[in-house]
Amino acid sequence: MSTSTILRGVDRAAFAVALGTRLRARGIQVGLTGIEDYVRALVAVPPDSRSRLYWTARITLVRHQSELAAFDAVFNAVFDEAVLPLDPNARRSPLGGGQSDGERFVGVPGLSGPEQHGAGLPWATLPSVIADAEDSDSLGTIPERFPSRLMALAEVPFEELNPQQMEVLGKWLASTMSTWPTRRSRRLKIDRAGHRVALRATIARSRRTGWEAVELVHVRAVRKSRRVIMLCDVSQSMQAQAAAYLHLMRALALTADAEVFAFATTLTRLTTILGQRSTESAIEQASAKVLDRFGGTRIATNVRALLTSHHGGQLRGAIVIIASDGWDSDTVEQLAAAMARLRRRAFRVIWINPRAAAPGFEPRVATMAAALPYCDALLPANNFQSLAEVIMEISRCSSPR
Repeated sequence: MSTSTILRGVDRAAFAVALGTRLRARGIQVGLTGIEDYVRALVAVPPDSRSRLYWTARITLVRHQSELAAFDAVFNAVFDEAVLPLDPNARRSPLGGGQSDGERFVGVPGLSGPEQHGAGLPWATLPSVIADAEDSDSLGTIPERFPSRLMALAEVPFEELNPQQMEVLGKWLASTMSTWPTRRSRRLKIDRAGHRVALRATIARSRRTGWEAVELVHVRAVRKSRRVIMLCDVSQSMQAQAAAYLHLMRALALTADAEVFAFATTLTRLTTILGQRSTESAIEQASAKVLDRFGGTRIATNVRALLTSHHGGQLRGAIVIIASDGWDSDTVEQLAAAMARLRRRAFRVIWINPRAAAPGFEPRVATMAAALPYCDALLPANNFQSLAEVIMEISRCSSPR
């Protein structure tokens, strides 16, 4: 067999789809399976002649004898005027007048000429003309992919987003919580892969074998979702980020076992309000409930208030997220003492700071520097992409510290 092939350098998948489209237009039932078989056949046995190409297409694409005449007509219409690279002296002949625009196929790339069309797509069927440009009332538009639009907005700073974009990206944050950290509970369940033997279950099962423990029953600990608690600074210095952080808190309240609080000079619980299904209503009610927003900041006082409240017990073994830029009216000693107590009770402490995204950032604020030794991670949070990274950091908190 000759090493030369007819379809050398041609996209076989595009060629097969174009030929299948033309055959279906003539009433031949060509399915996706037939087109796939045709492409596989072209790869397995590259055609070195028109006869081999004809029989490969006929065997894989034609299912009924009554369709042979239509198949021959389409095949001849395609290849009678096509330039095959098997003949180096061949030239592209002009299309005859007997072929309509819907029956023209583009020749193999590399043999350009005045009649060559298709803009680089080999063997592509030219589309039929529906209307001239001046007669068409509709304007051609390129569809915009939804994930790409989200990623474009994800890198935009919070202060440049409108409420509609903020709501869309808030839903995106909720959708990114596919995995959630877990913790080991005291409950046990039977599992063959467990490393612990259940004594009572093993003895009960040994009744079947004359009280001989032939089969051991293994158990393992049941894992539960780890609680997440978030404290969000809504003071004057955090006004640009407050709305975005509320969306993060709402995503946590809806998809995880989370408790969320807002604070400026006092602490306000927002878990039940942000857990509503209506985003607009939840954000509006949360903003109305926080009476001290866009005022001063007392981080140490509010952390201490949470520790001494009836919600303080929920901090044990929890992942605590503090969203603040670190500016505090309380003293450095008060914040360090409150953070040390929080650190002893929580499983992880993550501090997100919108200022940390700036190049060359250093925690030069005294209160921020005092809180850092008690934090497991300091993450930037100036756009939604960075907030998604915060969620990824939370999902990695299943292992011991």
